[in-house]
Amino acid sequence: MIAPTPIPSARAPRSSDSTPPIEFSPHLAAPGTTASARRARGNRTNRAAALPKVIVIVNSSFGDCDAMLSGISRYHRDHGGWDVFVDDTVGTEFDPGWLMEQPWDGIISRTTTQELVNVCRKRGLPLIDVNDCPAFAGVPKFRPDNQAVGHMAAEDLYERGYRNLYYCGYENQDWSIERRDGFFEALRLIGTPGREFSLPSGYGLRPAQNASIIDQIAAWLRTLPLPAGVMAAHDLRGRQVLAAAHQVGLMVPEELAVIGVNNDEVRCELSVPTLSSVATDIYRTGYLAAEELSRCMAGQPVSRGEVLVEPTKIITRNSTDSLAIEDRAISAALAIIRQEACSGISVEEVVRRAAIPRARLERGFRFFLGRSPQAEIRRIQLFRIKQLLTETDFPLKQIALLTGFEHVEYMNVSFKRMVGDTPGRFRRNARTAPISPPRSLPSDFASVSPAA
Repeated sequence: MIAPTPIPSARAPRSSDSTPPIEFSPHLAAPGTTASARRARGNRTNRAAALPKVIVIVNSSFGDCDAMLSGISRYHRDHGGWDVFVDDTVGTEFDPGWLMEQPWDGIISRTTTQELVNVCRKRGLPLIDVNDCPAFAGVPKFRPDNQAVGHMAAEDLYERGYRNLYYCGYENQDWSIERRDGFFEALRLIGTPGREFSLPSGYGLRPAQNASIIDQIAAWLRTLPLPAGVMAAHDLRGRQVLAAAHQVGLMVPEELAVIGVNNDEVRCELSVPTLSSVATDIYRTGYLAAEELSRCMAGQPVSRGEVLVEPTKIITRNSTDSLAIEDRAISAALAIIRQEACSGISVEEVVRRAAIPRARLERGFRFFLGRSPQAEIRRIQLFRIKQLLTETDFPLKQIALLTGFEHVEYMNVSFKRMVGDTPGRFRRNARTAPISPPRSLPSDFASVSPAA
Protein backbone atom coordinates (compact mmCIF):
# COMPACT_ATOMS: atom_id res chain seq x y z
CA MET A 1 0.00 0.00 0.00
CA ILE A 2 1.35 3.42 -0.93
CA ALA A 3 1.78 5.57 2.15
CA PRO A 4 0.10 8.93 1.55
CA THR A 5 2.40 11.93 1.47
CA PRO A 6 1.75 14.35 4.38
CA ILE A 7 -0.42 17.21 3.30
CA PRO A 8 -0.47 20.76 4.70
CA SER A 9 -3.53 21.05 6.90
CA ALA A 10 -3.93 24.82 6.76
CA ARG A 11 -5.23 26.73 3.79
CA ALA A 12 -2.88 29.01 1.94
CA PRO A 13 -3.85 32.53 3.07
CA ARG A 14 -6.16 34.41 0.74
CA SER A 15 -5.77 38.08 0.18
CA SER A 16 -9.09 38.73 1.94
CA ASP A 17 -8.01 36.84 5.07
CA SER A 18 -5.79 39.68 6.22
CA THR A 19 -8.11 42.48 5.19
CA PRO A 20 -9.94 44.24 8.02
CA PRO A 21 -13.73 43.96 7.93
CA ILE A 22 -15.52 46.55 5.82
CA GLU A 23 -17.34 49.15 7.86
CA PHE A 24 -20.97 48.66 6.89
CA SER A 25 -23.78 50.99 7.81
CA PRO A 26 -25.12 50.11 11.28
CA HIS A 27 -28.09 48.35 9.68
CA LEU A 28 -30.67 48.91 7.01
CA ALA A 29 -33.03 50.74 9.35
CA ALA A 30 -33.58 54.45 8.84
CA PRO A 31 -32.81 56.78 11.80
CA GLY A 32 -35.39 56.55 14.51
CA THR A 33 -37.01 53.39 13.20
CA THR A 34 -35.17 50.71 15.20
CA ALA A 35 -36.99 48.51 17.68
CA SER A 36 -35.39 50.33 20.61
CA ALA A 37 -36.44 53.73 19.27
CA ARG A 38 -40.02 52.64 18.76
CA ARG A 39 -40.19 51.14 22.23
CA ALA A 40 -38.76 54.38 23.63
CA ARG A 41 -41.65 56.27 22.08
CA GLY A 42 -44.04 54.06 24.00
CA ASN A 43 -45.70 52.42 21.01
CA ARG A 44 -46.16 49.22 23.01
CA THR A 45 -47.92 49.16 26.32
CA ASN A 46 -47.39 45.70 27.71
CA ARG A 47 -44.50 43.28 28.07
CA ALA A 48 -45.68 40.81 25.45
CA ALA A 49 -46.18 43.52 22.83
CA ALA A 50 -42.72 44.99 23.61
CA LEU A 51 -40.93 41.87 22.38
CA PRO A 52 -39.11 42.51 19.09
CA LYS A 53 -40.90 40.72 16.27
CA VAL A 54 -38.42 38.75 14.17
CA ILE A 55 -39.04 36.79 10.99
CA VAL A 56 -36.68 33.99 9.93
CA ILE A 57 -36.90 33.08 6.23
CA VAL A 58 -35.56 29.62 5.41
CA ASN A 59 -36.38 26.84 2.98
CA SER A 60 -37.34 23.70 4.89
CA SER A 61 -36.66 21.52 1.83
CA PHE A 62 -32.95 21.83 2.61
CA GLY A 63 -31.80 19.29 5.16
CA ASP A 64 -29.61 21.67 7.16
CA CYS A 65 -32.48 24.10 7.71
CA ASP A 66 -33.15 22.62 11.17
CA ALA A 67 -29.51 23.10 12.20
CA MET A 68 -29.65 26.79 11.34
CA LEU A 69 -32.93 27.20 13.23
CA SER A 70 -31.35 25.39 16.19
CA GLY A 71 -28.52 27.91 16.25
CA ILE A 72 -30.96 30.81 16.18
CA SER A 73 -33.05 29.11 18.86
CA ARG A 74 -30.00 28.63 21.04
CA TYR A 75 -29.27 32.36 20.97
CA HIS A 76 -32.93 33.10 21.65
CA ARG A 77 -32.91 30.64 24.55
CA ASP A 78 -29.72 32.12 26.02
CA HIS A 79 -30.75 35.76 25.68
CA GLY A 80 -34.54 35.69 25.24
CA GLY A 81 -36.87 38.48 24.32
CA TRP A 82 -37.99 37.81 20.72
CA ASP A 83 -41.33 36.99 19.14
CA VAL A 84 -40.19 34.79 16.21
CA PHE A 85 -42.09 33.76 13.10
CA VAL A 86 -40.44 31.13 10.89
CA ASP A 87 -41.28 31.42 7.19
CA ASP A 88 -40.07 27.95 6.23
CA THR A 89 -42.08 27.88 2.98
CA VAL A 90 -40.34 31.04 1.76
CA GLY A 91 -43.62 32.84 1.17
CA THR A 92 -41.91 36.22 1.45
CA GLU A 93 -39.75 35.37 -1.57
CA PHE A 94 -42.89 35.39 -3.71
CA ASP A 95 -44.58 38.26 -1.90
CA PRO A 96 -41.93 40.51 -0.31
CA GLY A 97 -44.45 43.36 -0.16
CA TRP A 98 -46.17 41.39 2.64
CA LEU A 99 -43.31 42.52 4.88
CA MET A 100 -44.54 46.08 4.51
CA GLU A 101 -47.84 45.13 6.13
CA GLN A 102 -46.39 43.48 9.25
CA PRO A 103 -44.82 45.09 12.35
CA TRP A 104 -41.43 43.35 12.09
CA ASP A 105 -38.35 44.57 13.92
CA GLY A 106 -35.74 42.40 12.20
CA ILE A 107 -35.17 39.66 9.60
CA ILE A 108 -32.79 36.71 9.17
CA SER A 109 -33.00 35.41 5.61
CA ARG A 110 -31.50 32.43 3.82
CA THR A 111 -33.23 33.25 0.52
CA THR A 112 -32.08 36.86 0.28
CA THR A 113 -32.80 38.69 -2.98
CA GLN A 114 -32.24 42.25 -4.13
CA GLU A 115 -36.00 42.80 -3.93
CA LEU A 116 -36.01 41.73 -0.26
CA VAL A 117 -33.08 44.07 0.44
CA ASN A 118 -34.96 46.94 -1.21
CA VAL A 119 -38.11 46.24 0.81
CA CYS A 120 -36.10 46.19 4.05
CA ARG A 121 -34.43 49.48 3.16
CA LYS A 122 -37.80 51.07 2.40
CA ARG A 123 -39.31 49.72 5.60
CA GLY A 124 -36.23 50.41 7.74
CA LEU A 125 -35.79 46.79 8.83
CA PRO A 126 -32.47 45.33 9.99
CA LEU A 127 -31.66 42.37 7.71
CA ILE A 128 -29.09 39.61 8.33
CA ASP A 129 -28.24 37.53 5.26
CA VAL A 130 -27.31 33.84 5.72
CA ASN A 131 -27.62 32.86 2.06
CA ASP A 132 -24.49 31.42 0.42
CA CYS A 133 -24.41 33.97 -2.38
CA PRO A 134 -22.59 37.25 -3.12
CA ALA A 135 -23.05 39.91 -0.44
CA PHE A 136 -25.45 42.82 -0.77
CA ALA A 137 -24.02 46.23 0.05
CA GLY A 138 -24.71 47.25 3.63
CA VAL A 139 -26.18 43.86 4.64
CA PRO A 140 -24.29 41.76 7.23
CA LYS A 141 -23.70 38.25 5.87
CA PHE A 142 -22.78 34.90 7.46
CA ARG A 143 -22.01 31.95 5.18
CA PRO A 144 -19.72 28.90 4.85
CA ASP A 145 -16.03 29.26 4.09
CA ASN A 146 -16.31 27.39 0.80
CA GLN A 147 -12.60 27.36 0.05
CA ALA A 148 -12.00 25.66 3.41
CA VAL A 149 -14.71 23.14 2.47
CA GLY A 150 -12.85 22.32 -0.73
CA HIS A 151 -9.58 21.95 1.16
CA MET A 152 -11.08 19.54 3.65
CA ALA A 153 -12.54 17.27 0.96
CA ALA A 154 -9.30 17.20 -1.07
CA GLU A 155 -7.23 16.31 1.99
CA ASP A 156 -9.56 13.50 2.98
CA LEU A 157 -9.60 11.86 -0.47
CA TYR A 158 -5.83 12.19 -0.84
CA GLU A 159 -5.13 10.72 2.58
CA ARG A 160 -7.26 7.71 1.64
CA GLY A 161 -4.89 6.98 -1.21
CA TYR A 162 -6.84 8.37 -4.19
CA ARG A 163 -4.62 10.08 -6.74
CA ASN A 164 -7.08 10.61 -9.60
CA LEU A 165 -9.10 13.45 -8.08
CA TYR A 166 -12.05 15.32 -9.57
CA TYR A 167 -14.62 18.00 -8.72
CA CYS A 168 -18.24 17.70 -9.88
CA GLY A 169 -20.20 20.90 -9.39
CA TYR A 170 -22.24 23.70 -10.96
CA GLU A 171 -21.02 26.10 -13.62
CA ASN A 172 -23.39 28.90 -12.66
CA GLN A 173 -23.15 29.00 -8.85
CA ASP A 174 -20.54 31.14 -7.09
CA TRP A 175 -20.50 28.94 -3.99
CA SER A 176 -19.75 25.88 -6.14
CA ILE A 177 -16.92 27.71 -7.89
CA GLU A 178 -15.47 28.71 -4.51
CA ARG A 179 -15.55 25.08 -3.32
CA ARG A 180 -13.92 23.98 -6.56
CA ASP A 181 -11.18 26.60 -6.16
CA GLY A 182 -10.49 25.44 -2.60
CA PHE A 183 -10.35 21.81 -3.78
CA PHE A 184 -7.85 22.64 -6.54
CA GLU A 185 -5.83 24.91 -4.26
CA ALA A 186 -5.31 22.05 -1.81
CA LEU A 187 -4.28 19.73 -4.65
CA ARG A 188 -1.74 22.28 -5.88
CA LEU A 189 -0.19 22.36 -2.41
CA ILE A 190 0.09 18.57 -2.53
CA GLY A 191 1.46 18.57 -6.05
CA THR A 192 -1.40 16.50 -7.50
CA PRO A 193 -3.49 17.63 -10.49
CA GLY A 194 -7.26 17.82 -10.30
CA ARG A 195 -9.94 18.11 -12.95
CA GLU A 196 -13.50 19.37 -13.10
CA PHE A 197 -16.81 18.19 -14.53
CA SER A 198 -19.57 20.71 -13.87
CA LEU A 199 -23.06 21.20 -15.20
CA PRO A 200 -25.25 24.32 -15.20
CA SER A 201 -28.41 22.82 -13.71
CA GLY A 202 -29.45 23.74 -10.18
CA TYR A 203 -32.25 23.00 -7.72
CA GLY A 204 -35.88 22.12 -8.32
CA LEU A 205 -35.19 19.44 -10.91
CA ARG A 206 -38.00 17.32 -12.28
CA PRO A 207 -37.37 13.55 -12.40
CA ALA A 208 -36.61 13.59 -16.13
CA GLN A 209 -34.11 16.43 -15.69
CA ASN A 210 -32.44 14.63 -12.81
CA ALA A 211 -32.19 11.45 -14.92
CA SER A 212 -30.60 13.44 -17.75
CA ILE A 213 -27.96 14.84 -15.41
CA ILE A 214 -27.19 11.36 -14.06
CA ASP A 215 -26.76 10.14 -17.65
CA GLN A 216 -24.27 12.93 -18.36
CA ILE A 217 -22.31 12.19 -15.19
CA ALA A 218 -22.32 8.47 -16.06
CA ALA A 219 -20.82 9.21 -19.47
CA TRP A 220 -18.10 11.24 -17.74
CA LEU A 221 -17.37 8.53 -15.17
CA ARG A 222 -16.72 6.02 -17.96
CA THR A 223 -13.73 8.12 -19.04
CA LEU A 224 -12.00 8.27 -15.65
CA PRO A 225 -8.88 6.31 -14.72
CA LEU A 226 -9.59 4.19 -11.65
CA PRO A 227 -9.56 4.26 -8.71
CA ALA A 228 -10.75 7.86 -8.52
CA GLY A 229 -12.05 10.26 -5.88
CA VAL A 230 -14.80 12.81 -6.58
CA MET A 231 -15.81 15.81 -4.50
CA ALA A 232 -19.39 16.81 -5.28
CA ALA A 233 -20.42 20.43 -4.81
CA HIS A 234 -23.07 19.37 -2.28
CA ASP A 235 -24.98 16.30 -1.18
CA LEU A 236 -27.55 16.47 -3.99
CA ARG A 237 -24.80 16.35 -6.60
CA GLY A 238 -23.11 13.59 -4.57
CA ARG A 239 -26.27 11.48 -4.76
CA GLN A 240 -26.33 12.00 -8.53
CA VAL A 241 -22.70 10.85 -8.81
CA LEU A 242 -23.52 7.72 -6.78
CA ALA A 243 -26.50 6.96 -9.04
CA ALA A 244 -24.28 7.41 -12.10
CA ALA A 245 -21.61 5.12 -10.60
CA HIS A 246 -24.26 2.43 -10.10
CA GLN A 247 -25.43 2.92 -13.69
CA VAL A 248 -21.95 2.23 -15.10
CA GLY A 249 -21.14 -0.58 -12.70
CA LEU A 250 -18.42 1.10 -10.61
CA MET A 251 -17.78 -0.20 -7.10
CA VAL A 252 -18.08 2.51 -4.44
CA PRO A 253 -15.77 3.27 -2.68
CA GLU A 254 -13.26 0.71 -3.94
CA GLU A 255 -13.12 2.12 -7.50
CA LEU A 256 -14.85 5.47 -6.97
CA ALA A 257 -14.95 7.42 -3.70
CA VAL A 258 -17.56 10.19 -3.45
CA ILE A 259 -17.86 12.96 -0.87
CA GLY A 260 -20.57 15.62 -0.72
CA VAL A 261 -21.03 18.82 1.29
CA ASN A 262 -23.52 20.03 3.94
CA ASN A 263 -24.11 16.67 5.69
CA ASP A 264 -27.82 16.51 4.94
CA GLU A 265 -28.17 13.48 7.20
CA VAL A 266 -31.43 12.07 5.88
CA ARG A 267 -30.41 12.25 2.23
CA CYS A 268 -26.87 11.03 2.94
CA GLU A 269 -28.23 8.01 4.83
CA LEU A 270 -30.78 7.28 2.10
CA SER A 271 -28.04 7.14 -0.53
CA VAL A 272 -26.74 3.76 -1.73
CA PRO A 273 -24.10 3.45 -0.46
CA THR A 274 -24.44 6.05 2.27
CA LEU A 275 -22.78 9.33 1.32
CA SER A 276 -19.82 10.86 3.16
CA SER A 277 -20.05 14.63 3.51
CA VAL A 278 -18.22 17.74 4.70
CA ALA A 279 -20.25 19.17 7.58
CA THR A 280 -20.64 22.93 7.30
CA ASP A 281 -21.23 24.63 10.66
CA ILE A 282 -24.72 25.86 9.91
CA TYR A 283 -25.65 25.71 13.62
CA ARG A 284 -22.98 28.26 14.43
CA THR A 285 -23.97 30.35 11.43
CA GLY A 286 -27.52 30.62 12.81
CA TYR A 287 -26.26 31.60 16.26
CA LEU A 288 -23.94 34.30 14.91
CA ALA A 289 -26.69 35.69 12.69
CA ALA A 290 -29.06 35.95 15.65
CA GLU A 291 -26.38 37.66 17.71
CA GLU A 292 -25.77 40.21 14.95
CA LEU A 293 -29.50 40.88 14.50
CA SER A 294 -29.82 41.54 18.21
CA ARG A 295 -27.09 44.18 17.94
CA CYS A 296 -28.75 45.81 14.94
CA MET A 297 -32.19 45.94 16.59
CA ALA A 298 -30.59 47.56 19.62
CA GLY A 299 -29.20 50.31 17.39
CA GLN A 300 -25.57 49.20 17.71
CA PRO A 301 -23.16 49.36 14.76
CA VAL A 302 -22.59 46.24 12.71
CA SER A 303 -19.66 44.34 14.24
CA ARG A 304 -18.59 42.51 11.08
CA GLY A 305 -19.33 42.65 7.37
CA GLU A 306 -19.17 39.27 5.64
CA VAL A 307 -18.17 36.41 7.96
CA LEU A 308 -17.00 33.05 6.63
CA VAL A 309 -17.71 30.14 8.97
CA GLU A 310 -15.34 27.20 8.58
CA PRO A 311 -16.60 23.61 8.24
CA THR A 312 -16.40 21.38 11.28
CA LYS A 313 -15.37 17.92 10.05
CA ILE A 314 -16.00 15.18 7.52
CA ILE A 315 -18.74 12.70 8.35
CA THR A 316 -17.40 9.45 6.91
CA ARG A 317 -19.96 7.03 5.52
CA ASN A 318 -19.68 4.13 3.10
CA SER A 319 -18.97 6.18 -0.03
CA THR A 320 -15.41 6.94 1.16
CA ASP A 321 -14.89 4.40 3.95
CA SER A 322 -12.02 2.64 2.23
CA LEU A 323 -8.59 3.09 0.75
CA ALA A 324 -7.99 3.25 -2.98
CA ILE A 325 -7.41 -0.33 -4.18
CA GLU A 326 -6.12 -0.92 -7.69
CA ASP A 327 -6.52 -4.72 -7.51
CA ARG A 328 -10.02 -5.29 -8.91
CA ALA A 329 -10.33 -8.82 -7.43
CA ILE A 330 -9.57 -7.52 -3.93
CA SER A 331 -11.94 -4.59 -4.51
CA ALA A 332 -14.69 -7.01 -5.52
CA ALA A 333 -14.11 -9.14 -2.41
CA LEU A 334 -14.21 -6.04 -0.21
CA ALA A 335 -17.47 -4.92 -1.83
CA ILE A 336 -19.01 -8.33 -1.10
CA ILE A 337 -17.96 -8.10 2.54
CA ARG A 338 -19.38 -4.58 2.91
CA GLN A 339 -22.72 -5.71 1.50
CA GLU A 340 -22.98 -9.05 3.30
CA ALA A 341 -21.03 -8.77 6.57
CA CYS A 342 -24.20 -8.33 8.60
CA SER A 343 -25.85 -11.28 6.87
CA GLY A 344 -23.37 -13.67 8.44
CA ILE A 345 -21.12 -14.21 5.42
CA SER A 346 -17.98 -16.27 5.98
CA VAL A 347 -14.53 -15.85 4.47
CA GLU A 348 -15.06 -19.10 2.54
CA GLU A 349 -18.18 -17.64 0.90
CA VAL A 350 -16.25 -14.50 -0.02
CA VAL A 351 -13.56 -16.66 -1.67
CA ARG A 352 -16.20 -18.52 -3.67
CA ARG A 353 -18.19 -15.47 -4.78
CA ALA A 354 -15.16 -13.36 -5.64
CA ALA A 355 -13.50 -16.32 -7.45
CA ILE A 356 -10.17 -15.61 -5.77
CA PRO A 357 -7.81 -18.06 -3.99
CA ARG A 358 -7.93 -17.84 -0.20
CA ALA A 359 -4.19 -17.14 0.06
CA ARG A 360 -4.37 -14.25 -2.40
CA LEU A 361 -7.42 -12.83 -0.58
CA GLU A 362 -5.58 -12.89 2.75
CA ARG A 363 -2.42 -11.31 1.28
CA GLY A 364 -4.38 -8.63 -0.55
CA PHE A 365 -6.40 -7.61 2.50
CA ARG A 366 -3.33 -7.38 4.70
CA PHE A 367 -1.48 -5.38 2.03
CA PHE A 368 -4.25 -2.86 1.23
CA LEU A 369 -6.16 -2.71 4.54
CA GLY A 370 -3.68 -3.94 7.12
CA ARG A 371 -6.12 -6.57 8.42
CA SER A 372 -7.54 -9.96 7.49
CA PRO A 373 -10.85 -10.55 5.67
CA GLN A 374 -12.33 -11.92 8.91
CA ALA A 375 -11.25 -8.78 10.79
CA GLU A 376 -12.94 -6.64 8.13
CA ILE A 377 -16.17 -8.61 8.54
CA ARG A 378 -16.04 -8.07 12.31
CA ARG A 379 -15.25 -4.37 11.89
CA ILE A 380 -18.36 -3.81 9.78
CA GLN A 381 -20.51 -5.85 12.15
CA LEU A 382 -19.18 -3.87 15.11
CA PHE A 383 -20.06 -0.56 13.44
CA ARG A 384 -23.61 -1.75 12.82
CA ILE A 385 -24.03 -3.09 16.37
CA LYS A 386 -22.97 0.29 17.79
CA GLN A 387 -25.40 2.06 15.49
CA LEU A 388 -28.32 -0.15 16.54
CA LEU A 389 -27.45 0.13 20.24
CA THR A 390 -27.36 3.92 19.97
CA GLU A 391 -30.31 4.59 17.66
CA THR A 392 -32.85 1.87 18.53
CA ASP A 393 -34.41 0.10 21.49
CA PHE A 394 -34.05 -3.33 19.87
CA PRO A 395 -33.26 -6.13 22.33
CA LEU A 396 -29.79 -7.66 22.06
CA LYS A 397 -31.16 -10.86 20.55
CA GLN A 398 -32.69 -8.93 17.66
CA ILE A 399 -29.48 -6.91 17.16
CA ALA A 400 -27.51 -10.15 16.99
CA LEU A 401 -29.78 -11.45 14.21
CA LEU A 402 -29.55 -8.14 12.32
CA THR A 403 -25.76 -8.15 12.39
CA GLY A 404 -25.06 -11.74 11.39
CA PHE A 405 -24.65 -13.46 14.77
CA GLU A 406 -26.62 -16.66 15.23
CA HIS A 407 -26.23 -16.54 19.02
CA VAL A 408 -26.51 -13.38 21.11
CA GLU A 409 -23.95 -14.76 23.58
CA TYR A 410 -21.31 -14.88 20.85
CA MET A 411 -22.14 -11.32 19.81
CA ASN A 412 -21.74 -10.16 23.41
CA VAL A 413 -18.36 -11.86 23.77
CA SER A 414 -17.10 -10.49 20.45
CA PHE A 415 -18.36 -6.98 21.23
CA LYS A 416 -16.67 -6.89 24.64
CA ARG A 417 -13.41 -8.19 23.20
CA MET A 418 -13.35 -5.49 20.50
CA VAL A 419 -14.80 -2.57 22.47
CA GLY A 420 -13.82 -3.39 26.04
CA ASP A 421 -17.39 -3.00 27.29
CA THR A 422 -20.64 -4.96 27.21
CA PRO A 423 -23.37 -3.99 24.70
CA GLY A 424 -25.74 -3.07 27.54
CA ARG A 425 -23.28 -0.73 29.23
CA PHE A 426 -22.29 0.78 25.88
CA ARG A 427 -25.97 1.55 25.18
CA ARG A 428 -26.50 3.16 28.59
CA ASN A 429 -23.41 5.34 28.21
CA ALA A 430 -24.44 6.37 24.69
CA ARG A 431 -27.93 7.36 25.89
CA THR A 432 -26.57 9.54 28.70
CA ALA A 433 -24.01 11.35 26.52
CA PRO A 434 -25.00 14.84 25.28
CA ILE A 435 -26.58 14.66 21.84
CA SER A 436 -26.72 18.34 20.85
CA PRO A 437 -23.84 20.83 20.68
CA PRO A 438 -23.21 22.66 23.54
CA ARG A 439 -20.49 24.93 22.48
CA SER A 440 -18.65 27.76 24.16
CA LEU A 441 -20.87 30.39 22.58
CA PRO A 442 -20.69 32.97 21.33
CA SER A 443 -17.57 35.05 21.88
CA ASP A 444 -14.47 33.11 20.88
CA PHE A 445 -15.25 31.29 17.65
CA ALA A 446 -11.76 30.41 16.52
CA SER A 447 -13.05 29.03 13.23
CA VAL A 448 -14.90 32.19 12.20
CA SER A 449 -13.03 34.62 9.99
CA PRO A 450 -14.22 38.01 8.75
CA ALA A 451 -13.87 38.53 5.03
CA ALA A 452 -13.93 41.63 2.98
